[in-house]
Amino acid sequence: MRLLPALAALLLAACAASPQAAAPRPENTAMPTPTAPGETPSAPLILVLSLGEHARLPDASQLAYLALINDSRCPPGVQCVWEGNAEIRLRWTPPHGPGKEFSLNTSPMGGKPTTARMGQYEIELQSLDRGIAPQATLRITQTGQ
Repeated sequence: MRLLPALAALLLAACAASPQAAAPRPENTAMPTPTAPGETPSAPLILVLSLGEHARLPDASQLAYLALINDSRCPPGVQCVWEGNAEIRLRWTPPHGPGKEFSLNTSPMGGKPTTARMGQYEIELQSLDRGIAPQATLRITQTGQ
């Protein structure tokens, strides 16, 4: 009979010590060093977003990865005549005011944008995984404006 209370206490202690049991998944937040007016902008941020995720930027604006529009890139291990292109849809929402949707591409061929300027940030699509819901790696550079 003494074994049951001891086992219960042991299980309770193990659950309390588990970091995954009590810790919720943190919001995806970009954390650069803020710059004051007149200072050189901070180092670029590298942000990885999955489809449907959003991240809060240092100025409290948000960047959301809305959709994969198309992906005509050459599959790995196949020799293609041209590299192809993938396009994703994003939404940038400033701290105050309505959001703005825009697209970024993996290839600049045909004048397609691989970067966009939103508020004080330049957002560049650095890479895009493959698949129906690929992760996007974005480079966020604070422009100082």
